[in-house]
Amino acid sequence: MKISELAEQTGLTTSAIRFYERSGLLPSPERGSNGYRSYSEIDVQRVYVIRIAQSLGFPLDSIRIFFDETPAGPADGTLQSVDQRLLEMDKMIAALQTQRSDLRMMREMLIASWENDGCIDPSAMAKRMQTQLHTPGTRPTKKPAR
Repeated sequence: MKISELAEQTGLTTSAIRFYERSGLLPSPERGSNGYRSYSEIDVQRVYVIRIAQSLGFPLDSIRIFFDETPAGPADGTLQSVDQRLLEMDKMIAALQTQRSDLRMMREMLIASWENDGCIDPSAMAKRMQTQLHTPGTRPTKKPAR
C-alpha cells in the first residue's frame, strides 16, 4: 500500500509517517519501480502499537525499545519501560490527589470568608493557605477541632 493509504488506514498524516521513519520507529519501506513507498500490513500494526503507546504517555525513545530485536522476557526493555511508566503515573496521580485536596480546602476557605464578611483579604488568605495547604516548602497543619 502507498503512504496515503497507510495514513488513511491509521489516521495519521503522511508527514507523521515520514517522521516515524526518520526517527526509527518505522523501518524504511520498500520502494516500487516508480519510487513510491510500499507498506505492508505489518507496518499498519506497528503504527497502531506506536499510537497506543503514545496514548499511554510513552515518549518515542521508550517506544523504540518495543521494537528492538531483543528476545522477549523479563529482561526485555519493554517490560522495564512499562514499569517505569506505571511509576510515573503513580507519582502524577498522587500529585493530582494532593492538588485536589488543596483545591477543596481553598474552596472551603473562600466560602467561609464570604460567609463571614463578604470579602476576601488576599494576604490573610495567602497566609492561611500557606499553613494549611500542601504547597511546596510548607507542611500541612491539622485543622483545629470545632
